[in-house]
Amino acid sequence: MPSADQAAEVFARRPKRADARRNYDALIAAARDVFGEYGAGASLEQIARRAGVGIGTLYRNFPQRRDLFEAVYVEEVRALSASAADLADLDPWSALVGWLRRFVDHVGAKRALADELVHDSEVFRSCRTEIYAAGEPLLRRAQTAGAARTDADFDDVVRLISGIAAYQFPDPAQRDRVLAIALDGLRPPPPSGGAPA
Repeated sequence: MPSADQAAEVFARRPKRADARRNYDALIAAARDVFGEYGAGASLEQIARRAGVGIGTLYRNFPQRRDLFEAVYVEEVRALSASAADLADLDPWSALVGWLRRFVDHVGAKRALADELVHDSEVFRSCRTEIYAAGEPLLRRAQTAGAARTDADFDDVVRLISGIAAYQFPDPAQRDRVLAIALDGLRPPPPSGGAPA
């Protein structure tokens, strides 16, 4: 798997000066919201307006639309990855499930950005590496505790959960039910010959 160098490079583009960093952060927050509401084709002028800055400030920070997509996506992946530490005090199964629920929210909200980044881009691959680095230890911890089946690897789990997250459910409650069914499938099977619990 590639290193997270590309994602780190995008993250490092954040300005160092406090006032410039405030504008940058406002643009990222506005872009996250506007892309979430209107999709990847949303107007950059609308993003600048929502951030409270001029379009020139947006272009100074993000000369191309793709630069903005990458920055928003990397910031979101960083937050998702860091959230694994927030769950460290939970029991292994609850920590895994809590993080996977956040992952589903992340995938659902960032689908348009991921499509724009093209799945074979270096930034997308390095973000994937970062996600795996955060999630794999949670799965291993749950497996070691006997709470998750040991014949599943993290790639299996990502594919399962991504499929659910990518589907357009008409009702969030249905998505939650389908996710709960999938998560039940990650539990260890009952002992051979025994009835399910």
